[in-house]
Amino acid sequence: MTSLIACLTTGKGSWAAVSELMNSENWTKIFLITNKFGTEKFTSNKEFSFIIIDPDSELDEIKKTVIRELKGKILDTEVAFNMMSGTGKEHMAILSAILNSGFGVRLVTSENKRLIVH
Repeated sequence: MTSLIACLTTGKGSWAAVSELMNSENWTKIFLITNKFGTEKFTSNKEFSFIIIDPDSELDEIKKTVIRELKGKILDTEVAFNMMSGTGKEHMAILSAILNSGFGVRLVTSENKRLIVH
């Protein structure tokens, strides 16, 4: 499979959607981009890594944090990206970081515990 990158910050029911997506496939690696609150409250039986951002910082700073934290950790040429959770600014920063890191992107969700590629 490939690596999953998912935003995990705000949005009613969005954490459950991310959790379902995490369990829908055997991902090579899972990176959850979240804030301090997310690191304290989110749990999963799946192995994953947090990338901690400050959602109040500028878009470019969030982007730089994501680039720095992903560097050298993904060997594939593309990643699966989910933005069911979070804000537009966070989504812009993460997507920009993914593209600037040279990865192709597949937008993914999960429905009835099955992976959906958009």
